[in-house]
Amino acid sequence: MRIAVGVDWVGYKLKQGLIEFIEQELGHEVLDFGANSDESNDYPDFAKAVGRAVVGGEADRGIVICGTGIGISIAANKIPGVRAALCHDAFTTTLSREHNDANVLAMGAWVVSLPHAKHLVELWFKTPYDGGRHEPRLEKIARLDQDRAQE
Repeated sequence: MRIAVGVDWVGYKLKQGLIEFIEQELGHEVLDFGANSDESNDYPDFAKAVGRAVVGGEADRGIVICGTGIGISIAANKIPGVRAALCHDAFTTTLSREHNDANVLAMGAWVVSLPHAKHLVELWFKTPYDGGRHEPRLEKIARLDQDRAQE
C-alpha cells in the first residue's frame, strides 16, 4: 500500500517513528506530507494534503496526527470522500475499518505513545472492511459529500 502521512508540529516526532515502522517493518510506501520539524504550524494544511492524496488516488490510505487528533480529523473530514476516524484504542481502530471503511486514521500525539501508535497502525492496515449491512450507510455518507459540493 501507499500511505499518505501528514502531521502538525506536535505530531512530528511520532510521525518520524511511524514512517520508519511503516516502511521497514510493514513494507508499505509512505508519502510524507510534513510537518518537517517541531516548529509551530497549522494542522488543516496537512489534513488537506493527506485527504486530497487519498481521495485523488495518489495514496491508498492516510494517517494524520495533531496533539489530540481531534482538530486534524475534523479538517480531514472536510475533504469530500475522506472518512477519517479518530482512534486511540484497538476497539475503535478495528471498527473504523470493519464498519466505516475509514480511509484516514487520525491519532493524537499527546494521547498515544509510539509503541501504541504502531500497534494501532498495524491493526488498521490488517483489518478489512466488512461491507454488507454497512454499505448503505457509506452510500449515505457519500451523498452528504455530494450535497455539500453542490451547495
